[in-house]
Amino acid sequence: MSALALKGIVTGFILSIMIGPVFFVLLETSIRRGVRAAIAFDIGVLLSDIIYILIAFVFYSEVSAIAAGKSQGILKLIGGGLFLVYGVVSFFKKPKEVKVDSVGNVIHGYGDYMLLVLKGFLLNMANPLVIFYWFSVMTLGEKATGGEHDPHETSIMYFLGVILLSFFSVDILKIFGAKKLKPLVTDKLLRALNQLIGIVFAVFGIFLIIQGWIKM
Repeated sequence: MSALALKGIVTGFILSIMIGPVFFVLLETSIRRGVRAAIAFDIGVLLSDIIYILIAFVFYSEVSAIAAGKSQGILKLIGGGLFLVYGVVSFFKKPKEVKVDSVGNVIHGYGDYMLLVLKGFLLNMANPLVIFYWFSVMTLGEKATGGEHDPHETSIMYFLGVILLSFFSVDILKIFGAKKLKPLVTDKLLRALNQLIGIVFAVFGIFLIIQGWIKM
């Protein structure tokens, strides 16, 4: 295994164990709706990460300017407002009944999976901090790779690819781990989990709004 791949795996693992708002939704989806549903949600998150990486890679200088300027404050205000609204809605939302088959597996249609992919995509895209931390990871990648321009860019993309693969692999382990908790889940616990997700998202939204206000 190359040193660059090892650095990518370690970085991906560190990023994957960081607890953010999407982490709680991923676990809730696995517990309440099953492994396949949680994987569909996580694919949406992964797709949004890839788009943010491409934006940061193609528009590196522009993202760098945003990270250092007042535009970051505007993005945080918008993202914070979205997370705050989602948090309030989640707090008061009652868990929906899910259809199960004869052995207790949740029944999902193709449209349900597509909606979960979209949900993961939009929730991750709504967080402006994502593009900034991928920008930071790319800066780390620059230090880890070095070399001439073309091989340098190829090495960075390889580094980021390894990180994403590691990140997604650990998420799969989280999903299967959360699935083991399903026998312990009650309607009361699901309600409490919804409220916890609402509080986490609302607090995160307020945090972003405060940060955005300071940046303005």
